[in-house]
Amino acid sequence: MRSFAATNQESQTLAEAEEKKAGKAERNGINIQNERSLHIGLKQWYAQPQDRFEVPVGGFVIDLVRGSQLVEIQTRNFTAIRPKLKALLKEHPVHLVHPITYEKWVVQVENKGTSVLSRRKSSYRGALTDIFEELVRLPELVMHEGFTLEFPFIREEEVRCRDGKGSKHRKKVSIKDRKLLEVISTHRFATAQDFLQFLPSTLPQPFSNKDLEKALRLPLHRCRQITYCLRKMEAIAVVGKNRNELLFSVALSPVAETTTPAEFLPAE
Repeated sequence: MRSFAATNQESQTLAEAEEKKAGKAERNGINIQNERSLHIGLKQWYAQPQDRFEVPVGGFVIDLVRGSQLVEIQTRNFTAIRPKLKALLKEHPVHLVHPITYEKWVVQVENKGTSVLSRRKSSYRGALTDIFEELVRLPELVMHEGFTLEFPFIREEEVRCRDGKGSKHRKKVSIKDRKLLEVISTHRFATAQDFLQFLPSTLPQPFSNKDLEKALRLPLHRCRQITYCLRKMEAIAVVGKNRNELLFSVALSPVAETTTPAEFLPAE
């Protein structure tokens, strides 16, 4: 399995690509060229009057700069941004914003994308624990004092087209765009201790992934993602085994309070 640590070569290659992307001097407004609607919408939602946009820093193009802090908005695929984050964190504080879809509406368009065929509300409903689907790509970065994360809960519109080019599980339907409808709430994480809120106080000590599965009522694969991330953050440690199951114990003191609901869903 390939290490999650980015190599110098990866960072250099990505930096060169970003430098070509910059091409011109810093822009005064939000650049929408070659950006998807969701990314643009989140940037507009997050922006404050004194922010700067599309700023070249260290060979990379930064979505938004606020004072000394660099802000990157990543709607998917933490693997792609990991080398960039690791390179930037050597000299700058970095804040990563990643949306979690709470509710979505599916819009079907015809092949040319000019006419809407239908619009329906999806049965899908997200939860804060969905962050671990991507966080497994870079959990060790949480230990860096200059790295913080923010997860806005959103309502979005997903634009689809039956063009035969999509994946098999979507029956060849392509996702053409994602549009931000509303930010319901947002959740910030600054330290490894902040992530201990995902461990219920009722968990036995030590505990297994199956204990966590029972306590959170989540699929086992999600619980494994949670414990993997917490281990990489050094928030929990492996303290033994019960047959083939690893046993974990909390290695850090949890934060005193959390505003996240017990079920990890935003308030209605």
